[in-house]
Amino acid sequence: MTTSMTDHYLENNKRYADGEAIHTSAHPGKQAIQPARRVAVVACMDARLDVEDLLGLQTGDAHIIRNAGGVVSEDAIRSLIISHHLLNTNEIMLIHHTRCGMLAFTDDLLKAGLEGDPAAEKLLAQATGRAFTSCQTSAASPSAFHAFRGPIEPLDAPRDAKNMERLTWDVRRGMSAILNHPWIPTSGTDAVTVRGFVYDVDTGKLEEVNYPGPMGSIG
Repeated sequence: MTTSMTDHYLENNKRYADGEAIHTSAHPGKQAIQPARRVAVVACMDARLDVEDLLGLQTGDAHIIRNAGGVVSEDAIRSLIISHHLLNTNEIMLIHHTRCGMLAFTDDLLKAGLEGDPAAEKLLAQATGRAFTSCQTSAASPSAFHAFRGPIEPLDAPRDAKNMERLTWDVRRGMSAILNHPWIPTSGTDAVTVRGFVYDVDTGKLEEVNYPGPMGSIG
C-alpha cells in the first residue's frame, strides 16, 4: 500500500514532538505555483500552532488555510476548491487543537456581548480573564462565529475528556462539510482524501479523529 503524504507528515510530527526541527526556513529559490506535495491544510490561527514546524512542511509543499478554530467555513471551502481544481492538491488535512478558544463561548453569547448585554459581557470576561468591552451595536456580519458545540469552559482550560469530545465533534463536522461538498470529489480519478486531527499544544502531538462518528449535541 502506497504511503500518503499525510502519513509522511504524521511521521514528521512524531519527530517534531520529540524535539527535532524538520522545517527549513531558508528561502528555497524559484518554485512551481502548485504545492509540491499536493497537500492542503486547514488549521486554527492559534499562535501556538506553527503548522510548518509541527508537520515538517517545507516552503512550497502545501497550501495552509487558517482561521479561528480551523473551521471549514464558506471561505475555507472556497479555498479548498481552488486548491484542488486549479492547483492540483489531492490530500486535505484538518487540524484542531487542545485549549482552543472556540470552546470558551457560544455564538449567541459573543453576539450579545458585542451588542451590549451586561450579563453576556460578564460571562465573556470570566471566560477570557480580560475585560470585555462591548461595541454597543448590532451587525449583520459575520453571520456566524462557529463556536464549538457543547457547554462553554474557561479560556485555555486543560485537556479533559469533555473538551476532547467537543473538539472531535467539530473536526468531524468539518470533514463532513468537505467530503459532502459537490465540488470536492471523493471518488474517481480526481478524488481527494480528507483526514482530521487534534493537535495537543502541550505535547506537540497530532491525534487522528476517526470518521464517521458523533458530530455533537445541543444538550
